[in-house]
Amino acid sequence: MIYLDHAATTPMRASALAAFVEASQSPGNPSSVHGAGQEARRRLEDARQILAGSLGCEPVEVILTAGGTEAINLALKGLYWQRRAEDPARRRILVPGGEHHATIDSVEWLAQHEGASIEWLELDAEGVLRPEVLASAIARDPASVALVSALWVNNEIGTIAPVVELAAVCADAGVPLHLDAVAAFGHLPLAIADAAGRPARAGEPDSPP
Repeated sequence: MIYLDHAATTPMRASALAAFVEASQSPGNPSSVHGAGQEARRRLEDARQILAGSLGCEPVEVILTAGGTEAINLALKGLYWQRRAEDPARRRILVPGGEHHATIDSVEWLAQHEGASIEWLELDAEGVLRPEVLASAIARDPASVALVSALWVNNEIGTIAPVVELAAVCADAGVPLHLDAVAAFGHLPLAIADAAGRPARAGEPDSPP
């Protein structure tokens, strides 16, 4: 069989499997004060440090989740609730067409349960959200925008969003940008400081446990 769905999940690399097996031999709650717990905490923080180095951010900014769907839910719902708490008028969520269902399901849940208003943004012929389209959508009523969410790399057709330009549009408007970077990690250099927002990434396509 020729396996062609590595963008969704992929067999574990031998090095990742070996690290997983080694770590599984040292059980311990990272929050515990005993030796086994502290060893688990050390492994966890070492991994966080490595990830931060590859993402161009501080270790404290790395939040570890079970996968991309959980990370996207955490980012989108957390951002929306924060923005609404600051100003109840912020209900608009701007989302390009063609997003991953983890994003679609999250924003639709917010619309059904939390009063969000979703505005789907048109993509160009290559499946890319152009910065001017985003800027125009924000400009219609900047005060009502809760957040913007976009795919960094489309996991199905491979298009790469102009994230630096999109981030600049959002920064100029004072609007937070969430980026789904699951398909970008391991393929593109991810500079979080340049694409200022709240990226979500997952381990599945990168051959970890």
